[in-house]
Amino acid sequence: MTTSPSPARPATPARVVSVSLGERSYDIRIGRGVLAEAGSAVAALKPAACAIVSDETVAPLHAAALEASLAAAGLTTALVTVPAGESSKSYARFAEVCDGILAARIERGDLVIALGGGVVGDLAGFAAAVVRRGVRFVQVPTTLLAQVDSSVGGKTGINSPHGKNLVGAFHQPSLVLADTALLDTLPAREFRAGYAEVVKYGLINDAGFFDWCEANGARVFAPGDERDHAVAVSCAAKAAIVSRDERETGERALLNLGHTFAHALERACRYDGSRLVHGEAVAIGLALAFRFSQRLGLCPGQDAVRVARHLQAVGLPSRLQDVPGGVGTADSLIDAMGQDKKVERGALTFILARGIGESFVAKGIEAGAVRDFLTEELQPS
Repeated sequence: MTTSPSPARPATPARVVSVSLGERSYDIRIGRGVLAEAGSAVAALKPAACAIVSDETVAPLHAAALEASLAAAGLTTALVTVPAGESSKSYARFAEVCDGILAARIERGDLVIALGGGVVGDLAGFAAAVVRRGVRFVQVPTTLLAQVDSSVGGKTGINSPHGKNLVGAFHQPSLVLADTALLDTLPAREFRAGYAEVVKYGLINDAGFFDWCEANGARVFAPGDERDHAVAVSCAAKAAIVSRDERETGERALLNLGHTFAHALERACRYDGSRLVHGEAVAIGLALAFRFSQRLGLCPGQDAVRVARHLQAVGLPSRLQDVPGGVGTADSLIDAMGQDKKVERGALTFILARGIGESFVAKGIEAGAVRDFLTEELQPS
């Protein structure tokens, strides 16, 4: 179920954030009404045709407007849809999307357009990376999480029974169109989940932005300047890191703050979105990362408390006990972490913190220390 659209608000001038990657640089255009610019913006990339990949929830809401804008610019389109939800990031749906793109006769000079949240963006981007050995693609993210995180940076992929996002490719988009008006139809739970990724940027290296989130977080949930500002700051933060470390050989790993815990929790829930969606897992992961840092003597206790309190204030979970149906044992979570992409030679890597805005990569964390911490966290409060 979606929320009722807010009363119509005027379009806002687009805020433009650039991702600097030499010849593969691209812009992120952010603002209310950006979708109406899709035709002219995409036509500037000079495709003849576009395959739009969306899901069965988003397509009825926004595909017609996108298709109309593209048609007005003289572009032909085909629509490929998949079921909504994390289960679509599978080998079977990936094959369907690839075949749908090929059936639309998309050539190497054409474009794939991902219209949807993070699942659609990851799936469509991976298909674009391999169909005809690589075609260009455009991200049109329709969730807060996708606008501030997954649509930027070129990580694409699908899940495996062994873990999340273990099969994929780096494939940068040619353009990102983040229309914040599309968030008006987002269910409240999905919006809150995306907000966890907004908070993450303050916790990584921008304590001032975390302060801003504490003061303005509630206003981000309503249409207005605060929402656009939060999206733009988040995109700029990610763009800066990606420009310096595209393939996560160093600094980009900081963007995974909270995610080692989060991915293990999602696997424990068998990627069941009725129990736990990605942003909720990230929220718990952020709180765990700060409490684990506190346990190791790295982070002041008051900072860990601030993080949890702010997440709770906007309705996000912050403890393992917040997951319906439980998350298993400490040992099962440790086992899930063993398949995390950040494992090196079998040793666990975490993003930890010396305080809010002071995160760092911590390699070679002893599994025993993590097990003891999780065992304590699993105790009834």
